[in-house]
Amino acid sequence: MSRFKFIAGMLATVLSLLFVPAAFAQSGTAQVRVIHASPDAPAVDVYVNGNRTLTNVPFFTASDYLDLPAGTYQIQVTPTGADVSQAVIDASATVEAGMAYTIAATGQVANIQPTIIVDDLSAPASGQAKVRVYHFSPDAPAVDVKLAAGDTLISNLAFPNASDYLEVPAGSYDLQVTPAGDSAVVIDLAGTQLESGRIYSVFATNVVASITPEVAVTTPAAAATTPATLPTTSGAELPLLLLVISAIGLIGAGMVMLRRRAV
Repeated sequence: MSRFKFIAGMLATVLSLLFVPAAFAQSGTAQVRVIHASPDAPAVDVYVNGNRTLTNVPFFTASDYLDLPAGTYQIQVTPTGADVSQAVIDASATVEAGMAYTIAATGQVANIQPTIIVDDLSAPASGQAKVRVYHFSPDAPAVDVKLAAGDTLISNLAFPNASDYLEVPAGSYDLQVTPAGDSAVVIDLAGTQLESGRIYSVFATNVVASITPEVAVTTPAAAATTPATLPTTSGAELPLLLLVISAIGLIGAGMVMLRRRAV
């Protein structure tokens, strides 16, 4: 099993401009997490509003949900050491007060694109867990998520989208990901343990030949993400494919550590 190493570096000047240690419900703030997972992307530098905020960010990196003042931000991403004029991503990200977002750059480097997904961090009902699947495998077809017993939970989820949230009783589940309408298992998640009161983000990552699951677990009350492990899949271990679109979420409170099992 290998552990992803996450960057905890921050600049005081950027903190003073961007980080607001306010509660999620407070007026004027949003919660944002950012993931870099483009499978063939090199390490990168990230600029926010013209300020270089992170340097040499490796693939795969994911942040906690962090408080951020509502507004529009210019995000630029360059190969490490390159001038901002050589940005491979130059985009605006707008976040609204009281909302939560996953900000990702999806696809392989030749077709890298920013993707912003609105999340729901409200707590599940007592005794329940919430699960959401993110399809971030750029060359994979649409997929279904099923119970091993055969029941389909999520149908026809296409890249680079996220499913609706599933709210299910806490417990152990044998989950499978297959091409939409097919029975061939591309990700086998036997014995996936879901705990009461948690929100699980399951990412289908990498290219289809080596598709790999990643998971982040969020405790709604604190909006803090904790390490988690998913069962192994067949195929080589590979990266994820979320992005480098925003240093916003990578600044401040510690970075989330995700784990995956080597095949």
